[in-house]
Amino acid sequence: MQQNRPPLPPEIARRRTFAIIAHPDAGKTTLTEKFLLFGGAIQMAGQVRAKGEARRTKSDFIKMEQDRGISVSASAMSFDFREYRFNLVDTPGHSDFSEDTYRTLTAVDAAVMVIDGAKGVESQTRKLFEVCRLRDLPILTFCNKMDREARDTFEIIDEIQENLAIDVSPASWPIGSGRDFLGCYDILNDRLELMDRADRNRVAETISINGLDDPKLAEHIPAEALERLRDELEMARELLPALDREALLNGSMTPIWFGSAINSFGVKELMDGIAKFGPEPQPQPTATREVMPEETTVAGMVFKVQANMDPKHRDRVAFVRLASGHFTRGMKLNHVRSKKVMTISSPVLFLAADRELAEEAWAGDIIGIPNHGQLRIGDALTEGEALRFTGIPSFAPELLQGVRAGDPLKAKHLEKALLQFAEEGAAKVFKPMIGSGYIVGVVGALQFDVLASRIEQEYSLPVRFEPSQFTSARWVQGPKPEMDKFMAVNKGHIAQDSDGDTVFLTRLQWDIDRIARDYPELKLTATKEMMA
Repeated sequence: MQQNRPPLPPEIARRRTFAIIAHPDAGKTTLTEKFLLFGGAIQMAGQVRAKGEARRTKSDFIKMEQDRGISVSASAMSFDFREYRFNLVDTPGHSDFSEDTYRTLTAVDAAVMVIDGAKGVESQTRKLFEVCRLRDLPILTFCNKMDREARDTFEIIDEIQENLAIDVSPASWPIGSGRDFLGCYDILNDRLELMDRADRNRVAETISINGLDDPKLAEHIPAEALERLRDELEMARELLPALDREALLNGSMTPIWFGSAINSFGVKELMDGIAKFGPEPQPQPTATREVMPEETTVAGMVFKVQANMDPKHRDRVAFVRLASGHFTRGMKLNHVRSKKVMTISSPVLFLAADRELAEEAWAGDIIGIPNHGQLRIGDALTEGEALRFTGIPSFAPELLQGVRAGDPLKAKHLEKALLQFAEEGAAKVFKPMIGSGYIVGVVGALQFDVLASRIEQEYSLPVRFEPSQFTSARWVQGPKPEMDKFMAVNKGHIAQDSDGDTVFLTRLQWDIDRIARDYPELKLTATKEMMA
């Protein structure tokens, strides 16, 4: 964080771009809903657990997500809250989709970590947290489901501090838990917040009080609970650090709010916290320099491509995080990888599940650019400068399978569908040197189901995945004579990925060790940076 920069233009400074990270089932989708509800973007939260039609949550729009109740693709939503503009990027919490999540985290300035009050820090939360840690992302924590039997508050905070090695500063403190959960004491504003169990879409009533000795407290809290609250808060003040915005911004401290998203409780305080303490749009790294948000020329990076968002139109939308400048519709931007100029005539902003044409957008915003496959993950769009954004990873798949169309005459259609998913980043697609057909690689097994269901739905093409002899893939680079020699000897193991890069398909770790030993000049890597 550079201290001596001039203040940002107000329009940029009011933006907060963040992602929500959580273990599956911690309540992330519900929290997203309530954000939209309080931001005025939707009128009524779609109860995630209700039956049938009512169960379609606004932010989960691919059919499979609606069937399984998981969020598979990261979608972006913009909405206003007070004088701020929130850009919320939803991340898939399911571990099989971690790669998409990693990429999403390159496009935001902060993360909101949701943990379940009963389960504490779970494995997936830990993984996602590590990624935030790598990027020093500021993290705000929301401890959800306090209206169910939750663990002791100090225990939850200890677990976060120990497991994630980060200081925790309570922004609110729960009063009771489970059936006895009454609400929270808002430490930052000295307010009492009481939960209304009757109406889940109503914001809790808050009562301003004057410190913990205020007699007004006794009117609302039973004596025993009040005594416990005073004891706990006294301990908390001695044992836990006070909120320090500087420490939050450099990633070494996280404030924690307690609440129940499904009861709309504690969410508004969390939103206030994001607005007040969260970072404004930050500089973005490129291969040559940092792009500052206040620069007047527009620059942006594609961090996600989503195909067929609207089944009626075979469209693909590239999600672009604007790194700098003030973008207006119809602008001509330079597509750095192809060196072509693109006129951005119909950019979209996602407001909950609706999209509308974006007349303008500022640094920190996320816009969707419909295109027919020109834009890929990692691409830069600028007003002329040849920037290459860094830090967007592509991981070697851990599971490989062959794929075949149910109807052999439709092989061409299958090829088109697979390449589309490859460009979207949903899977790796390899074309072996020998034989026909393709090998598809993914990070988690559930992705095969998702691909099969999407190919069938979007291309009316039933496919089946078949076991392949390969278990892993490595990208290979090196001097041409060595590469040629290597490829001639290992023809049966060589394939190309959708970008045309050479890939070595392996069966055992032994294969990888053997190549490293026999071809010392070649480099085998398990990740490749997605850069134009």
